[in-house]
This record gives sequence, structure tokens and C-alpha cells, in this order.
Amino acid sequence: MQKNYGENLLKPYAIKSINSKGRIYKEINQFVRTPYQRDRDRIIHSSSFRRLKHKTQVFVNTEGDHYRTRLTHSMEVSQIARTLARFLGLNEDLSETLSLSHDLGHTPFGHAGEEILNKCMKNFGGFDHNVQTLRIVTLLENKYYKFHGLNLSIETLDGLIKHNGPVNKLDIYKKNLEEKLFKGKINFSNFPSLEAQVAAISDDIAYNNHDLEDGLRAGLFTIKKFSSIPFVYKLIKKHLEKIKNFRREVIVSQIVRELINLMVVDVIKTTKENLKKIKPKTVYDVYKQDHLIVDFSKEIKELDKQIKDFLKRNMYNHKKVITNTKRGQKIIKDLFMCLSRNPKEHINKDILKKNKKERAVADFIAGMTDRYAINLHKKIR
Repeated sequence: MQKNYGENLLKPYAIKSINSKGRIYKEINQFVRTPYQRDRDRIIHSSSFRRLKHKTQVFVNTEGDHYRTRLTHSMEVSQIARTLARFLGLNEDLSETLSLSHDLGHTPFGHAGEEILNKCMKNFGGFDHNVQTLRIVTLLENKYYKFHGLNLSIETLDGLIKHNGPVNKLDIYKKNLEEKLFKGKINFSNFPSLEAQVAAISDDIAYNNHDLEDGLRAGLFTIKKFSSIPFVYKLIKKHLEKIKNFRREVIVSQIVRELINLMVVDVIKTTKENLKKIKPKTVYDVYKQDHLIVDFSKEIKELDKQIKDFLKRNMYNHKKVITNTKRGQKIIKDLFMCLSRNPKEHINKDILKKNKKERAVADFIAGMTDRYAINLHKKIR
């Protein structure tokens, strides 16, 4: 008999442990922890999660200690997700687990690394960091006697697969994951759970606002330039008047904090309005929707878009960032070519037996930290 774990206070359309579809490999449930707490703990204790400490968000990791890494980003996403899930009566443990694990599959050097590795893998099944996350949690982590991967719950796997919504193109999943891995327990075309939607929108909130903070701290653009966005100017006008009285870092932190709070409150309000219209009675009513329920209002969607456009122009396409981007891409391309010629020197022979050479090389490179990739490149080039 499954335990309730005190989940009786959750909304009827929230994910509950008692209704879990279980795991790919059957395990006995624990009294102490819910299945999703166990998933979270497995993520935190994984090698892939620890390596996020030295994988950059935008900047190359050797640049400084105060810029965000994939690890700090994942923790910040989980903090926002816990707030949203708790307020909306959803399963906080599941939202936290999805938030902490959503970036496990990222390469060194941010999205630039993923882009070049995908090009290198063009003729060998391609590379996608979301799919790589699934490879890590189902195949690559190796800590148990009876199975590879972390054997996460089906609900966690479903949320990771649908981080960006329903999946209609399955080719890259079929090429990069074991066939029949999910044993028909996941419907790829259904919308994700509300807990997964919370994790996804929390990622969006954290990514934009914290990149904004890093960009301001790095001097890639000024507060005044950022205030050129009309909606933003209304929000930060009062802070611009305090520049003479407070350190710039304090003002930046206050602006970012207010923007995050604005977005979080908006998500709560919009989601509650959507739930009133839809009136879901079970999680299956959520799955069968044709649109997201956890969402921004139209006004904040526009603000979100304007911030993304601003960051693209003034941060991601900044000369300094592009220089680092090109350097990182060259390192990954050189590593792929060199390791493909002589994989046995650096990759375990058992791994090479189980995977095609190029996929094993891609897994190896994707798992590297920025500094490991830089140091290995110096050795083998």
C-alpha cells in the first residue's frame, strides 16, 4: 500500500505519489521520502549535477567567480518553482526536481557549445541538450547494481521530456535513447503536468533576469540603456534616482528582484484565472489541454519578449561574449575531431562497446566542465 506522504492538501489536479506510474525498473516505495523527493536526491547526488558548478551560463567559466553557472541557475530556478508550486497547491517536490535537473544535458560553454556539438553530430543523430538530459538520467549515470541511469519516476521523466511542451518530432529521441525505454508509459503528444509547466516558466523567469543582472554587473550595458524598454522604465525610474546614494550593485539587485517578483505574481494571477476557466478535476484534464495553463499575462509576455530581445542585442551578441563563444566552439570542434580519431585514449572501452563511437564522444564532451575542456584541449591539440 502506498503512503499518502501528507499530499492530501494538494489540489486534485496536482501530481500525487499515490497515483504515480512508478519507475522504469520497479523499486519498493519508501516511508520516509516521496518518490519525487527520492528523484530530487538522486539528481543532487549525481556526478552530472556536481559538474554544473563549472559549466557557464553565458561567460566562459575562467572569467570570474561572480557570474552564474548552470548550477547556480538550476538552484535559482528551483527556488522560484517552489514558490509557485506551493502557492498554487501543486507538488512542490516534483517541481523542484524538474528545476534542478532540467539543465543536466548542457555542454561546456553554454548554448554555443551545444550549437557546435550539434553540427559535429549532424550525420550521427544530432545533439540536443534536452535529449542529453534524458540520456544522462536513463543511461549515463552509473551508480546502481541493477540498472544504468537514475531510474527516476515516470512523472519526472515526463516533465523533463516536455520541458518545452508536447513533443511531436520523436526522431532525435528514438536515435538517442533506448528503444521502448519508457514502455508506453509516456504520451509524448500530451501537455505536461502543471508541476512541469511551473518548472519551465521558472526557468524562463530566472534565465532572463539573472542574465540581465550578470550583464549589468559585467558592464556589457548600463542601467540607463536597459531602461530604454518603456515598461521597464516605469518600474526602475525610482531606482535611477538613487544612483548617487547607493552602490550600483545594490541598485541592480533591487531592480532584478522587483522584476522577478513582478513576473512571479503575474504567473500566479494568470494561472489561477486559467484554472477557473478550465476547471480541471484531475491531472488528466491538464494533460488533454491544447495550451499551457501556467503562463504569463499578455502584458508580461510582451515584457518577457522585450527583455529577451534586449539581451540578445546587448549581451549575447556583445563583442566580448562572441569572442568567448568562438573560442569555446573551436575547443569543442577540435576535441570532437581529435577524440573521434582516437577515442580509446580518453573514453572507457566498455562505453565504446555499448555506443557508436561518435555518440560516445559527444557524451564525453557534453559531460565536460568548461575548465576540463580547456585543459584537455591544451593537452591534445
